[in-house]
Amino acid sequence: MSFDYSMIGYRIKKARENKGITQEILAESMDVSNAYISKIERGRTPVNLDNLGKICAVLETSTDYILRGTNKISDDYTRNEIIDMLEGCSPEKIKLIALVIKPILDYNGDG
Repeated sequence: MSFDYSMIGYRIKKARENKGITQEILAESMDVSNAYISKIERGRTPVNLDNLGKICAVLETSTDYILRGTNKISDDYTRNEIIDMLEGCSPEKIKLIALVIKPILDYNGDG
């Protein structure tokens, strides 16, 4: 999976602005430079996992929102997660998964 760093930066900027936090405050809270935050927000520098965690903690947002633009609690997130899991499966595994899923989908809950 590849990431669009300009979209990640855009989401970080949006979350930061929604919290009313300046780049300077975010940078200070993470012990990094303003220039680093600016580069991340413009998609010029990829954010590493440690700093992503710090950003999310300060901005009180999820990594799922920053990386994918979705929240874990949404139905779309779960649907996308299932699709992602299926992408690497062999045709045989897909058939097996379908055999497991079909009875669940056919179940009407009356019994």
